Formats: sequence, structure tokens, C-alpha cells
Amino acid sequence: MLFSLRNKSALVTGGASGIGLAIAKMFARQGARVHILELNHQLALQEAASIRENGGDAVAHAANIADQRELHAAVDRIAEEGSIDILVNNAGIAHIGNADSTTEADFDRIVSVNIKGTYNCLHAVLPHMKAKGKGVILNMASVAATVGIPDRFAYSMSKGAVLSMTLSVAKDYLKHGIRCNCISPARVHTPFVDGYLHKTYPGREKEMFEKLAATQPIGRMAEPSEIAALALYLCSDEAGFITGCDYPIDGGFIRLNN
Repeated sequence: MLFSLRNKSALVTGGASGIGLAIAKMFARQGARVHILELNHQLALQEAASIRENGGDAVAHAANIADQRELHAAVDRIAEEGSIDILVNNAGIAHIGNADSTTEADFDRIVSVNIKGTYNCLHAVLPHMKAKGKGVILNMASVAATVGIPDRFAYSMSKGAVLSMTLSVAKDYLKHGIRCNCISPARVHTPFVDGYLHKTYPGREKEMFEKLAATQPIGRMAEPSEIAALALYLCSDEAGFITGCDYPIDGGFIRLNN
């Protein structure tokens, strides 16, 4: 079977909703034992149970990626049962605002989750991968890391950091048999999008959804399953020659949106 993850253990942060959940389900279908690391433990338990009911193997873990001690404890417990083969750094938060409208509290929150949280996961998992002499890391960046997008100052900054961390880790851990890449999605139709539209444009959700979708040259938003399919490839043995790369999955947003 192409893109098989049998006998592999995969950690997916923020794996109980949106893109993370799609990745968790996809990896489980391909045979991986999936560890869902999630701030919302109850939701993680629910989704892990659903995966098991559908024939997959999934376990839920309560973890705040912004808390290094808590995250290390969760990762160490997972490592006790066997190798950690794959880490998907998916958890993150969004923010709308430019440089002078972004409050210090909001800026610090973005840094704590999107930047420090990604670092914390790398810091916790890399020693276990080094001990095994192999591993795959996939970080979730964004088109906002490389393209100027209005009112996304702090978010863009954080995803630029994720892209830079990807390149650094890929370079530093080549000798340990560890690959590291990132994915840069454009707009993806997730529960976050629906919640944002409901909160910001009550009664105009359908109209504004269509406007947001139209900003992608391909004419629609991505589906989480499409992001998950790319994640599967990059984490599979078939992608064994790929490291230090950023993969836009953007419906033409970066190159064709002129």
C-alpha cells in the first residue's frame, strides 16, 4: 500500500478539530497509532474514540503546547510505550489586526502558542527521535509566512517563524536521520472559518463565505482532507528524499493572485 504508516507512531497537536483532526483520521486510516495532543481533552477523547470505532488506533492526551513542562511530560509518557516516528506541529491560533492595532496581550498570546508552542514540541520530541536515529516532523505554516495579507501582522509573523524553524531543524538534524518540512495552506474551510463568519458577519455568513472563497484563484477554499493528504505524503516513506521544504497548498494564491 502506498503511503502506509503501519507500525508508526504519530503525534498530532491540535488533532481534535479542523486540519489536525483530518490529519489524525488520515494517518489512522493508513495504519498509524495516532496520539492526539489537544488542549480540549474532552474533545480529544471523543475524536479518538470515533477513530477507534472506525477501525483506527488513536489515543487522546491533554496537553497545552505553550507549557513546556506539561508538554514534555505528555511526550515522555508516549515515548515510554515505543518510538515516536512522526510529529505534526499543527496546533495554532489566529489573530486579526495590524501592527498598531495588535495589543501586547494578543501579540504575546500568538508568540506563546504559535512560536513557543512549536518550539516546545520540537524540544520535547527531537531527543526521542535522535535516540532512534530517525523521524519525520511536519510543521503547519501558512501562505501568510511569505505573502503580505492585510490585518494579519502577528499571525504572519508567527508563521514566518514556523517556516524558519522548519529550515533550521531540517539542517541541524540531517545527520540524525530526521526529516523536517512544512505545509503552507491558504484558506481552509474549518470550523474556525464558520465561527469567524458567524461572529463577524451575522446574517451574512453565506455572502461573506463566498467572498472569502473567491480570493483563492481556484475559486474555493481547501478542504481539511486535502491538507491531510499532503501531510500523509510528506510523512510517509515515499517522501524519504524530501526535507527542508515548504509546500504551499493554496489554490494558486501565491503565484496566481495578481
